[in-house]
Amino acid sequence: MPGADPAAFREGMRAMPGAVAIIATGHAGERTGMTATAVCSLSDSPPMLLVCVNAAASAHPVIREHGHFAVNLLAEGQDEIAARFAGRGGLKGEARFGLGDWATLETGAPVLRDAMVSFDCALVAEHVHTTHSIFVGAVQGIASRPGAPPLLYLAGEFGGFRASN
Repeated sequence: MPGADPAAFREGMRAMPGAVAIIATGHAGERTGMTATAVCSLSDSPPMLLVCVNAAASAHPVIREHGHFAVNLLAEGQDEIAARFAGRGGLKGEARFGLGDWATLETGAPVLRDAMVSFDCALVAEHVHTTHSIFVGAVQGIASRPGAPPLLYLAGEFGGFRASN
């Protein structure tokens, strides 16, 4: 069954705003991470998230190997770290962690201390579909910075959002 043109699909998806997250994994000295918007809550009892990761991404095999990952939702003003983990500037692996204050929670996955919220996840399932894996994580720990406005991605750009309440 033929589908939509991939270029048209990508262009259409650029119109969908998304929360910006850094998916980080590994241990000090061998950490890696990537910027992502394909993050979703799966369940609140027990707390679980899913992330979609391209098989070609450096984080993909490390998530499998270490069995953990952190979802660090970025706050407005963290454009530079989002760009760094998106590969802009050419840094890879551990070199990307030179920006930001990084720590660990329960699993040892890298969490960004000044993220809007960080979810520390143990990998419980992987579902492979075409070019990506859907990794399911059981949330083991949470760190948050209440009141921080989110960083969003839309039409190839990072920007903020403020509620009108």
